[in-house]
Amino acid sequence: MTAVTMFSSVLLLMLMPSGALCARRFRGGRNPQPRRAPPPPTYRADRGDTTESFPLDFTAVEENMDNFMTQVKNLAQSLYPCSAQKLDYDMKLNFLANSSVTCNDGSAAGYYLKESRGSRRWLIFLEGGWYCFNKENCDSRYETMRRLMSSSKWPQTKTGTGILSSLPEENPHWWNANMVFIPYCSSDVWSGATPKTEQSGYAFMGSLIIQEVVKDLLKKGLDNAKVLLLAGSSAGGTGVLLNVDRVAELLEGLGHTGVQVRGLSDSGWFLDNKQYHCTDCVDAASCAPTETIKRGIKYWGGVVPERCRKSYEGEEWNCFFGYRVFPSIKSPVFVVQWLFDEAQLTVDNIQLTGQPVQEGQWRYIQNLGIELRNTLKDVPAMFAPACLSHEVITRNYWIDVQVKGTSLPRALHCWDRSLHDNRNNKAPPKGCPVHLIDSCPWPHCNPTCPTIRDQFTGQEMNVIQFLMHMGFDVQKMAQQQGMDPSRLLGMLSSGS
Repeated sequence: MTAVTMFSSVLLLMLMPSGALCARRFRGGRNPQPRRAPPPPTYRADRGDTTESFPLDFTAVEENMDNFMTQVKNLAQSLYPCSAQKLDYDMKLNFLANSSVTCNDGSAAGYYLKESRGSRRWLIFLEGGWYCFNKENCDSRYETMRRLMSSSKWPQTKTGTGILSSLPEENPHWWNANMVFIPYCSSDVWSGATPKTEQSGYAFMGSLIIQEVVKDLLKKGLDNAKVLLLAGSSAGGTGVLLNVDRVAELLEGLGHTGVQVRGLSDSGWFLDNKQYHCTDCVDAASCAPTETIKRGIKYWGGVVPERCRKSYEGEEWNCFFGYRVFPSIKSPVFVVQWLFDEAQLTVDNIQLTGQPVQEGQWRYIQNLGIELRNTLKDVPAMFAPACLSHEVITRNYWIDVQVKGTSLPRALHCWDRSLHDNRNNKAPPKGCPVHLIDSCPWPHCNPTCPTIRDQFTGQEMNVIQFLMHMGFDVQKMAQQQGMDPSRLLGMLSSGS
């Protein structure tokens, strides 16, 4: 009996009506519009009370027989949650074996781990959370956001969400990987390599923390890994760009040449553009990005990828900006970036709350989308929806957002397949896109964008309400586009 035949037989037994009924999940409607189903074979979920399904990659099973029975067991448990056995989906806290590598305040750095025994895929996630760049704003950060500078009050367990979830209906392609979450406690965009000093008052060891986590994990099964995906959001997304090659070089240097290291950067592709209007440089949210990074890299003792450092010698701060560092990265990297990123607009001093935006601000926002598209056009693998948001891969709605009919999990699956096929000299699969970018010109013109709520009332806003709130002039825009205003309103309502 072949692996595929055997697997199909087991599936048939598991998918009896009682199991399917127990496996029903309700997914609330975050967007008023129904989702378009992506092309098969992929994850599907209509809104409301439905039975959900996910793809099965028989090729991967046949190539990894030692993983086969573990896959069957985990799949059976996931499809039959009415079982008396309580499944443990939590990641558990581990502190680094090397106690000299610490958080900002000198407390032990660490990571959360949920092992998936038998799986040879590992996902290491870098948390985000801005940064500080001098003694004054680091002191303030320590008072108000101590969790991001100290491990003293970290909980013992953490439940993964989005791409870190162990539930196949929430994470259709990576649910059975070994999951690792590294809390962000270095405030240095994962770039620092300096211990605590009397002058700085803090340790900045983000880059070293990643290295030590990888070394620890080698003793827990990473040495047998086939794929290691280094992922991160926001500052963690930038951290992926800065560290993915260093992780690959570390494993190679330790003799683990069989591990394929890849990167997934979410909402970390910032632009070093000029602010809408300049303000006093007090903290990371008010300063121009270039200014904070110039100050920060000196304060942190930050390190950047060697190839990028050589390209910008004396101006290494350039390597913190995606479009500048990306050409020098050797490892495969998938970039996820909202075209209208809220964090980017914040540092650009565009305020989207309170009064409607002025015409100059509106033009600035539209130009931001254009600039981002231009910097992403040569990135082979990317997913860029025209939404106003920040971070996505650990959100439970990450499966709902689509670009040109393809969801993010589907695009990542296609990317995995393309990398696998490239290594085996196969043609990439047809109808499986990996370069996805919205072409519509304003925030939330994509109907699958996350729901926007009015900051003051908490009420959901549809696309037209949101654009009106921002001062969008339907008459003027229709005139510019050479169409009737009512037709433009209809297009906005349907997300065209």
